[in-house]
Amino acid sequence: MPRVILITGGTSGIGFEAALLFRKEGDKVFVIGRSEEKGRSAEKRGLTYIRGDVSDPSITQIVREVGEREGRIDVLVNAAGVYRGGNLESFSLEEWNEVIGVNLTGTFLVTKAALPYMGEGSVIINVSSTAGVSPYPRGTAYCASKAGVIAFSRALALELAPRGIRVNVVAPGLTDTPMLRGIAGSEERMREFAQLVPLKRIASPEEVARLIHFLASEGASYITGAVFVIDGGMTAGRTTTAGSIGARE
Repeated sequence: MPRVILITGGTSGIGFEAALLFRKEGDKVFVIGRSEEKGRSAEKRGLTYIRGDVSDPSITQIVREVGEREGRIDVLVNAAGVYRGGNLESFSLEEWNEVIGVNLTGTFLVTKAALPYMGEGSVIINVSSTAGVSPYPRGTAYCASKAGVIAFSRALALELAPRGIRVNVVAPGLTDTPMLRGIAGSEERMREFAQLVPLKRIASPEEVARLIHFLASEGASYITGAVFVIDGGMTAGRTTTAGSIGARE
């Protein structure tokens, strides 16, 4: 029987590539995003697009409607995310609330709404970042939000283990997404970023998506409460490596 997959941030980057992998397996995939243009492109690839903002409490009704209509949610992937950087002194409360709202509160709202439709064998995969493992300067809000996703996920894994629901975290490093390209601003800067990685390249969204796909499979049936760093070796090296990105914002 096809599984019901719900992916936030599923119209772009890592979330979109994960959605395509699940769809290729024959699963029924719902993707939530804010861009209707990207949503239409997703629908052309066989995905079901729902317009929504995960930081808005109305997202809970959207998730409930999917659960009620399908009768269940087998896999939830929280991949929606935003980045805002800058020195703390110049960082506004509006920017802080946006980053925390999307990255952390959004994960809470969507997960809470989906849980009534998730039974034994269901899986939750939350996308954090190496920023949540190895923080860097000028990234206080982003690093805090992504560290929060990790703590939230590990606590939830313990809470849901008796119900047979697994919760894991994927923490990507530098990945060729619209978010990273927006931070870089140029191809030259992207090449400079790649040189910071021990493997000397930036990950493709598909590489991270394959890890998400595995964690949702039976092959990962004994894995819960874990954080999977996928970063080409960056966090294995100097903890200041990632700092050279944030410091140059």
